Amino acid sequence: MVSTPTRPQGRKPQGGKPRGGKPRGGTPRPGATATRQPAVAGAKLRTIYRRFWSALEGTGTSRNGSTYYLILGATLALTAIGIMMVLSASSVESIAAGKSPYGDALKQGVFAAIGIFTMFVLSRINVVWLKRLAWPAVGAAVVLLGLVQVVGDEVNGNRNWIDLGGITFQPSEAAKLALALWLATVLARKGKLLSRWQHVLVPAVPMAAIIIVLILVGNDLGTAMIIMMIVAAALFFAGVPLYLFGFAGIIAAAGTAVMAITSSNRMCRITSWWTGQSCADGIDANYQATNGMYGLASGGWLGVGLGQSRQKYSWIPEAHNDFIFAIIGEELGLVGTVVVLVLFAILGAAIYRVVVAQEDMFHRVLAGTIMVWLLGQATVNMSVVTGLMPVIGVPLPFISYGGSALLMSLCAVGVVLSLAREQMAPAMRPKRMLKFKARPGRDKNQPKNSRKRA
Repeated sequence: MVSTPTRPQGRKPQGGKPRGGKPRGGTPRPGATATRQPAVAGAKLRTIYRRFWSALEGTGTSRNGSTYYLILGATLALTAIGIMMVLSASSVESIAAGKSPYGDALKQGVFAAIGIFTMFVLSRINVVWLKRLAWPAVGAAVVLLGLVQVVGDEVNGNRNWIDLGGITFQPSEAAKLALALWLATVLARKGKLLSRWQHVLVPAVPMAAIIIVLILVGNDLGTAMIIMMIVAAALFFAGVPLYLFGFAGIIAAAGTAVMAITSSNRMCRITSWWTGQSCADGIDANYQATNGMYGLASGGWLGVGLGQSRQKYSWIPEAHNDFIFAIIGEELGLVGTVVVLVLFAILGAAIYRVVVAQEDMFHRVLAGTIMVWLLGQATVNMSVVTGLMPVIGVPLPFISYGGSALLMSLCAVGVVLSLAREQMAPAMRPKRMLKFKARPGRDKNQPKNSRKRA
């Protein structure tokens, strides 16, 4: 075997054409410049991106926790906007029903207060401790989803809620966080075995299938789609071979087509969205989306003014819930909708920084799944309101009315904040509220007080 000699550094290559694509005369080789320009531009963008985050976060022991505060600030801002818009969107119909115009906003504020407190508690504990809750949490989620079909309340054709002493709770929202935690725990334990499809399927897919079926029995296709998104995200961040996603996509598409064909209501929504016309029985399933578009269009650049929406006067059903983004566009205009989009973009970029910094699979899968859950659900909701998708009942995270959804979303952000906190310099970290941590083996000769405080 003949070895190829390496060229010494600093010496020009011998021959007619030097490396780099230019002949001796200096004329560029055809196509070489066009090929190198995208690569050079991409390298410059990556360099600018890294320098921006290095300047923002700091490096090494000088990390200032900008990611932590970006996640926290964006979450609190979206929650505040949500309470304000719930008050505006729900007041008219509350008055018409003989209720207090502040009732829904006050309920949302109470759940926001509970959620923010829980978020701060979760942000101060070690996420590894949550592994102990993975199996109990997913088991409780399955039991509650089963109880929904027995003693649950049905609203607008969907059976999703359980009434607990006058307070309605939606177990499917808790199932999202429970499933994300459970998947991260199980997939991290399997580790390198995930290269084999048998270990990918069992037990992750059967447990997810049980939860999805229980949700579909309640006729909630939108939440089932978000659960599927959570499962796909967990498998992706765990490093599952990509070819398995192709098979899963085919199966999911076939299942969605079957569910759509076998339901006249779903087919009506799809055909109304595609053709813009009413169904054969005269039902206009696109009525809600059409009035939502009217609201967005009438808002213009700056909107008609906070509280001055006309579409919320019973023109848009569930104006304070799934279609609250249309009320934001009408009252606050394009500027208001862009602010919401920017806040979600900041939240997504900051959580992504947390995800890519994780070396432990459990941390990476949990944070990545939460990121896809929150941003994916927001994308679906805004796509429905803007007419890019058929009408699907999916709330806008942090903003739409619903205590269960808001509480679980804030808890999920608390988990991510705990991971972002660990990336900060030790002197800048917020102190732990509860000192739950894994118990590593301690040397008998090591004094008890030698451990570093968190």
